[in-house]
Amino acid sequence: MQALRVEQDGNLLRVTLARPERRNAFDAELIGELTEAFSSVREDVRAVVLAGDGPSFCAGADVEWQRASIDLTFDENLEDALRLYGMLAAVDSRPAPLVARVQGYALGGGSGLVACADVAVAAPDATFGFSEVRLGIIPAVISPFVFAKIGTGAARHLFVTGERFGAETALRIGLVHQVAENADEAVDRIVRDILSSGPEATRAAKRLARTRPTEAEELARIAAHLRAGEEGQEGLRAFLEKRRPHWAG
Repeated sequence: MQALRVEQDGNLLRVTLARPERRNAFDAELIGELTEAFSSVREDVRAVVLAGDGPSFCAGADVEWQRASIDLTFDENLEDALRLYGMLAAVDSRPAPLVARVQGYALGGGSGLVACADVAVAAPDATFGFSEVRLGIIPAVISPFVFAKIGTGAARHLFVTGERFGAETALRIGLVHQVAENADEAVDRIVRDILSSGPEATRAAKRLARTRPTEAEELARIAAHLRAGEEGQEGLRAFLEKRRPHWAG
C-alpha cells in the first residue's frame, strides 16, 4: 500500500493515512486502500486505531482528484461516489471497536471518517467541517454516517452553512468524544480499556449501538446469550473471585 500504513501489534491494528504532503486527502488510491484494509481486518483483532500522518488527519478530497472529476460523466461520478460510500461502510461496519486520533484538518470526507469511529479523540487544534455547499455540492455520501453520530439537528445546521468548527464544538455535538492535549496518551488509555474488556462483549456492544434493536424478546436474547456464554461466565466468575479474566492477561 502506498497511501496507507497498516501495522498489527498483537490484537491491536493501527491504520494510518500516509499522505502527509497532501494532508492525507482522499483520492481514488487512498479510498481503495482504506476499503481493502478495513474489509480484510482479521478476526483476532480486538481494536483498531485510525490516525493520519503529519499535521492533519484528513483534509477531505484531494484537489487534483477534484480537478479530474470536472471531466467525469454522470455515470463516472456515480461510480466514484459509490466507491467512497463503500469505503465508509467498510470502516463503519468492522466488528472490532474503532478509535480515531484526530489532529489538524478533518474536513468533508475526513469528518465523515471521524463519524465512523466508535470513539474519537481530538487534539485541541482539530478543525472539522462539511463545507461541500461552498463548492456547489453536498455531503450526500457521508450523510448516513454523520446522521448516526451527531443527529439531524446538528447536521442540518453544519451541512447548510458549510462552516468550519473546532474540537470543542465537535465534542459538544458528539462527533468526537474527548479533546486531549496529549491525544496519543488518551488513545492509548482507551485502547487499554477496550483490550481489558471481553472481546466478544465489545463487538456485541458495538453491534448493539449500530443496530439499536428495540424488541424486548430480541434484547433479552442478546443479554442471555452473552451472560450464558463462555466469555460472560468467565467475566462473572473473575469478578466474584476477585481476579482478572483470562482475556485481560
